Amino acid sequence: MKRSYAKEMMDLPDQPRELLEQDLRNLRIINRRLGNYRNVVRGLTRLVETQQIDRFSLLDVGTGSGDIPAAIARWARRNGVAVRISALESEPVTVAQAALQTRDFSEVTVVRGDGMAPPFHAASFDFVLASQLLHHFSEEQIIRLLRIWSPLARRAIIVSDLVRHPLAYYGIRLLTKLFTRNAMTRTDAPLSVARAFTLAEWRALLREADVGPFQIFSVFPFRVMALIFAKG
Repeated sequence: MKRSYAKEMMDLPDQPRELLEQDLRNLRIINRRLGNYRNVVRGLTRLVETQQIDRFSLLDVGTGSGDIPAAIARWARRNGVAVRISALESEPVTVAQAALQTRDFSEVTVVRGDGMAPPFHAASFDFVLASQLLHHFSEEQIIRLLRIWSPLARRAIIVSDLVRHPLAYYGIRLLTKLFTRNAMTRTDAPLSVARAFTLAEWRALLREADVGPFQIFSVFPFRVMALIFAKG
């Protein structure tokens, strides 16, 4: 199964507000039910335990509707970890949804900005998170993004994303047809899988980016989690 370079509807400008808001709601369901929350928390738990820290700051690039920062804040509260999260998003409708989803979490600040040019100084955060984001970009753009984010992260970059596989593609295609009529979700969910990388391709991309030593893990179902550690 070759990688697709077709644009997802979400990435096209001027999408109808109602269509996008419904799609964001569906993505929150998918994130919760198909393991993305669990994948991100697994990465953070590994970092917190191995680095023996009880507080950290985190930049979530391309936060979407802010459900990942909210999930991190809930996990941190349960585990007695102090967190400060900046949730970066560029699309105005999505920014508004992120503010709504995180309104009960003082740990989270929603910032409108571009992941290609984050409005932060070097070493502003312990961790930079890219959750379900990098598959939206070309290989060259992914390498560029990792090199842009690397100076921001004092400790590590966390990547949580999809693995391209026919079973994942046809599975999410069937699932979205069964549970929603939203054209954006039905189009973008399988296309996201087609735009993703195999585990070997993810590993090659991280090597080429060369922003630090990394660990990469295959996570059920058809997901990848990578921890890229700051050099030095």
